[in-house]
Amino acid sequence: MNKFEYLRKQMIDYQLVARGLRDQTVLNAVSAVLREKFIPTDLVEFAYSDSPLPIAASQTISQPYIVALMTAALELKPDERVLEVGTGSGYAAAVLAEIAKEVYTIERHKILANTARKRLEELGYKNIQVLYGDGTLGWPEHAPFDAIVVAAGGPNVPETLKQQMAIGGRLVIPVGASLHAQRLVRVRRISEEESTTTLIKRGLSSA
Repeated sequence: MNKFEYLRKQMIDYQLVARGLRDQTVLNAVSAVLREKFIPTDLVEFAYSDSPLPIAASQTISQPYIVALMTAALELKPDERVLEVGTGSGYAAAVLAEIAKEVYTIERHKILANTARKRLEELGYKNIQVLYGDGTLGWPEHAPFDAIVVAAGGPNVPETLKQQMAIGGRLVIPVGASLHAQRLVRVRRISEEESTTTLIKRGLSSA
């Protein structure tokens, strides 16, 4: 076992399982993704630390626990198609791609979109498509989606994303006026006009 394999196992045991995350499908997916490949070279020693880390364009790669929690909240099945809003480094897209059939991910920063696309291709992910654009508009050409996950939310759930969910689809998004006040929620589309909202977690500023 090399250093990163050891750190990855420690991360799963002490950051995910110890916090109550027991979804074996998600744990297996996180275990399969080499997080160190998504971290800037000068920060690679911190790849499995229990915190977000800075990447290009003044953005961050999310804390491993938050990625795992949001993935678990999606309740993904192997034959499903997922839309991710906010590609960032591409790490969360890789975790999703370990479970879902197809992943469509949108990034508003061109440098991040291009870097993530190249990185994911090099790592052999053939079921991920990366789009440079405004994620709040979704990706209508590929809708409807069985699941949608939004990396950085806002005060409301965008109606455009709701409309791109399949019936029975799930949308996981942080909602709130500020990071400290945000709640992670899951919106489930029941019918054309009806959806339900479930609280997953209060406060995402420090999990």
